[in-house]
Amino acid sequence: MGLDTRPRAQVRAGPAARLRSWLRRERLLLLFGGLALVLGVLDPAPGTRWLEWLQAPTLLGLFALLVSIEGIRASGAVQRAAGVLARRARTQRALALQLVLAAALSSMLLTNDVSLFLVVPLTVALGRGTELPVLRLVILEALAVNAGSTLSPVGNPQNLLLWRHSGLSMPMFAWHMLPAAAVMLALLVLTVCMLVPGRALRVGGDGAVAMPPLRGRLGAVSALLLGCVLVLLQTGRAGLAALLVLGVFALAWREVLRRVDWGLLGTLAAMFVGLGHLAQWPPLQAWLLRVDWHQPQVAYLGGVLLSQLLSNVPASVLLWPQTGHATALAVAVDVGGFGLALGSLANLIALRLHGGHGSLREFHRISVPFLLVCAPLVWLVQRALG
Repeated sequence: MGLDTRPRAQVRAGPAARLRSWLRRERLLLLFGGLALVLGVLDPAPGTRWLEWLQAPTLLGLFALLVSIEGIRASGAVQRAAGVLARRARTQRALALQLVLAAALSSMLLTNDVSLFLVVPLTVALGRGTELPVLRLVILEALAVNAGSTLSPVGNPQNLLLWRHSGLSMPMFAWHMLPAAAVMLALLVLTVCMLVPGRALRVGGDGAVAMPPLRGRLGAVSALLLGCVLVLLQTGRAGLAALLVLGVFALAWREVLRRVDWGLLGTLAAMFVGLGHLAQWPPLQAWLLRVDWHQPQVAYLGGVLLSQLLSNVPASVLLWPQTGHATALAVAVDVGGFGLALGSLANLIALRLHGGHGSLREFHRISVPFLLVCAPLVWLVQRALG
């Protein structure tokens, strides 16, 4: 048996250092978990309410997506796709525009969180072999899926909820959302051009993105499972999707399950419970009753600001009974997805998938100014066309 040659203090500090690292990584889990516990003490609720706030179908769907995407990533297919993109792109800005616009367009059909699960791993893989500013690009992709999903009735959870309340057809809902989405996407393209340099894209020393061995069977099965999961989620069978994915990987590729980011699922569960309870907290409900939400400017500003505090899905649930105007509220809470990371679940997912240090600070350095420019522009365009 070999001796541990590290200094005694360093050996003793090992567990403490690991704990500090875990606390830094899971600070959002601790924050939302703490919020849920505090509200549970201040405003006790029966277990059925906690299950309602937990949003188990959403968590099961996200689990199925996480495992399927992790299988594709473990197969080496993502890295190979990154290599193809790196060889074809001429400049960092051109590649960034391709990825950001792909995220925006796919979010209109696949929802904003699914788009991030597809695009962010590809971006991270590109960053291992090129000089691409990965964190900045992941942040722009988060903004992109919030912007692109605005146009679609099924692009994000709040649009789906409010579209069902609106009584409009899918084309008519999209038509009402088009001016806001156009402003967001135009501002997004401008932001990419400002933040990503136009210099030539240079790859690593061997001239290519690092390529792991390709595990074709794992990649094919994972891609097939991802397609099945998307179909099952669209038909409201998240539980079946989770069981299908869990069964396949537990039998054939258990290492993929070990690589899943369980901390992300825990953070989202704590977030759903904490913010769901906060949205139904009696003092907050009483404050809402004192505001005249039928004034358009009040509803718009309230939707944007409450999204910053509660995230845009709970803000939608909270404000819909007060305003009664589905598309106007949808525009407000979609704009509210920018700004603070809490504004949209997609923001938190993107930052977690990136996994780097300092990502929250950099996100706010880009997203808050984006909100401060986007919010008044969208309001002015909506009023001019309304």
